[in-house]
Parts: sequence; C-alpha cells; structure tokens
Amino acid sequence: MNWLRRWNARSLASQFFIAGGLVSIAAMFLVGLLVTHLIEEAVIHNSGAATALYVDSVVAPLLPDMQTESLLDEGSAQALDETLGQGALGRRLVSFRLWRNDGTILYSKDKELVGQKFPINAKLQKAFAGSLVARYEVADDPESGAERALGKPLMEIYNPVLQPWSGQAVAVLEFYETAEGLGDSLAHARLQSWGAVAALTGVFFLVLSALVFRGSRTIEAQRRDLKERVKELSALLAENRGLQRRLQRASQRVAALNETYLRSIGADLHDGPAQHIAYASLRLDSDLLINASTEPEAREKELAWIRSSLAEAMTEIRNICSGLVLPQIEKSSITDIVLRVVEAHRHKTETVVEAIIDEDGPELAAAVKICIYRFVQEALNNAYRHGGGVQQTVKAVSHNGHVCVEVSDRGDGFDPTEVRPTSLGLVGLRERIDSLGGSFDIKTGEGGTTVTMTFEPMEAGE
Repeated sequence: MNWLRRWNARSLASQFFIAGGLVSIAAMFLVGLLVTHLIEEAVIHNSGAATALYVDSVVAPLLPDMQTESLLDEGSAQALDETLGQGALGRRLVSFRLWRNDGTILYSKDKELVGQKFPINAKLQKAFAGSLVARYEVADDPESGAERALGKPLMEIYNPVLQPWSGQAVAVLEFYETAEGLGDSLAHARLQSWGAVAALTGVFFLVLSALVFRGSRTIEAQRRDLKERVKELSALLAENRGLQRRLQRASQRVAALNETYLRSIGADLHDGPAQHIAYASLRLDSDLLINASTEPEAREKELAWIRSSLAEAMTEIRNICSGLVLPQIEKSSITDIVLRVVEAHRHKTETVVEAIIDEDGPELAAAVKICIYRFVQEALNNAYRHGGGVQQTVKAVSHNGHVCVEVSDRGDGFDPTEVRPTSLGLVGLRERIDSLGGSFDIKTGEGGTTVTMTFEPMEAGE
C-alpha cells in the first residue's frame, strides 16, 4: 500500500501526466497498428488491382471457355508461355498459374504442376467468389515451393476470370510479382502513418496536459487557501475557547471579589459610621439629657458630643460613597476621564501628577471607560499609599481602537508576591481587565512601580 500512498500524495497534474501518458502511448500504439494495417492493405490491394487489370487485359483474350475445357490445349498454353515469358510482363512475373474451381491447376509456368489438384485455400475461395485477393508476403502455399525458395516477400495476386455475359468466376489467375519498390513504399507509408498518429496523439495529450496543469494549479492554490483558512479558523476557535475559559475564570473571580468587596464595605460601615451613630444614640439616652435638672452647660456639652459623632459618621459615609459612585463618564473621552481622576487625586492628596495623553481612536464602550477610570484611580492611590506619591505619571494612548494606559511612580516599590489573592485593589483591577479581554502588567522595584493596562476595546454599545 506504500505505492498507493505515494500515488495519492502526488498532485492531480502529476497523476494525469503519468496515467494519461501511459494511456496515450497505448492508444497511439493501437491506433498506429490499425491505421498502418489499413494503409498497407489499401496500398497492396491497389497495387495488386493495377497489376491484375494489366495481366487480365493481356491474358484473358488467350483463354478458351473455362467451363468446357478440362486442361488448356497446346495452342493456348504456348500462347501463354510466349506472352508471359517476354517483355515487361515477363520480367515482373515470377510465376503464373490458372486454377479451376475444383482446385486443379489448368496452367502453370512450372509444367510439373499442370493437372495437379490441391486443396482450395481461403484466398482461392475468395477469388472464386468474385473478389480480387492481393497479398505481400513470403509464399507458404503447398504449390508455391519455387516462390518460397526465393526467401523474400512477393506480391501474390488472385484474380477471378469472369464470364462476360453472366459475371460468374469460372477460373482464377494466380501470379507472383516481384513488386520492386513496394517494400519501400510500405515502409514509407508505415513511417508516415506512425508519425501522423504520434504527432496527433502528442498534440492532443499536450493540450489536455496544459488544461489539466492549469486546473491543477488552480485547485492547489484553492486547496492552500482553504488550508490556511481552516488553520486560521482553528486558531480563532482555539483562541475563542481560551478566551471563554479565561472569561469564565475571571467571572468567577470577579464574583468572589465582589462578595469580598461587599463585606469590606459592610466592615467599613460597621467600624466607622455605625460606631459613631451608636455612640450618639447611647449619649441621647444619657441622664444629662433626660434629667430636667441638668445644667444647661452640661446639656450643651453632651449635645456637642452627639453632633460631633453624627458629623464624623456623615463624613465617613460620604467618603465611602465617593469611592463607590462614579461621575457621569459615558459620554466623556479618555482625555476627560484621565484628567478628572488626576485632578481629584491632586486635590485629595495634594501631590503632583503628570498626565500624558494621546488619543485619536474611535469612541469606546462604557465598560472600557469605567475600567480606565477605576484603573487610574486605584493605581494612583497605590502610588500614593505605597510609593509616597513620588513623580507620579499617567500616560494614556488610544490608536485605532487599541488602548494602553500606564501609571508609574518613583517610589520604593513593593513585592508583588505579597499581594493577597483576596486583595481588592490590584487583584480586582486584574480581574476587571481580564473580563474585558485585556491584559494587566506590573513592574516594580527599587526604581519605582509601573502598572500597565492594554486591550482591544469593544465597539461602543456592545
């Protein structure tokens, strides 16, 4: 089966060239044999017919009535000897015999054959049926020993002798002709016929080969394109599956982080505003406020404590809400979003932040804008909290829908391995960016920290 695999591995054009070449050679051989045979038959028959017509025109007047004569009389035989033994006809004819329909030789140049009877062969039968028979071959009949002894092919002709009034064959003239030049003519005709068949077959095969090779190149090109498309689709499918798994993991982590974030907010509310409100509630039930005999100064001091606790509770509630509620950024550009976060951070921390923005991309989806806002906000908070707010820089670039935002500082840096998986800051940012199909990267060391976010955003409204 190795040969079958090797054969199938070949191109269609190569398979056609090999198989078609073999079939064309076989067809050329068969057609050449047929055409050559037909041409040889036609040449021999025409040559024999011409010679037979000539001989018949000379010999027929010398013959008696063949239906009444058992053998030729001495006068007719002598006339035939003289006619066939001299002149151009005598030089061309090697032998001459006259047959009766029962196989008896009525006349022959070889006098020993006269009167002998031989079996009627197929050539004699066809001649007695009225047809001219011509063969170019080495004589092999029993009565042709002298001709066979010459050892070369001769023109053997059987010409029927017909009655003028009935057209019936009453005898057959058999004669052998030297046919000089006939062999060369046959060889020339054979060569020409083989050449014509070979040329026609070659042209036919070359034209078909050109068409097949052209079609094969087209098929191969389409096959390569199809393989490339299948490969691209397979790669896209694998990438989509990877993104789907990544999105599922990110969604699971985001759900867990949201739960942690909610618990953190609950803890902040419990530990902050709730404590102040509880303290104020307890002071409202104190004896200083309930007892009517309490001095005004003591009562006022107690109320001042209550107002102070409530004010601190309201301040902490506002601070918590300010971190939860985003400004209206759905219709803002990247420039507006980054400058808004930077300005808020400057006002809150009283530090210097350099902003570098290069924006010429299309409108981004709201989810991407929110992600940019949170990313810059959290990264600047970390830069201030862990890096001291030294040389803070925000760089945002948006070209042809590709977004890259980078926040850096020149602080002391930190160890990324110490960031807990349940941390709500950097881990939350990573999961948010992963859920949008982007990438998140942190580089930190003694020279500072750089946090980068890059992704291809979704179309607006998706």
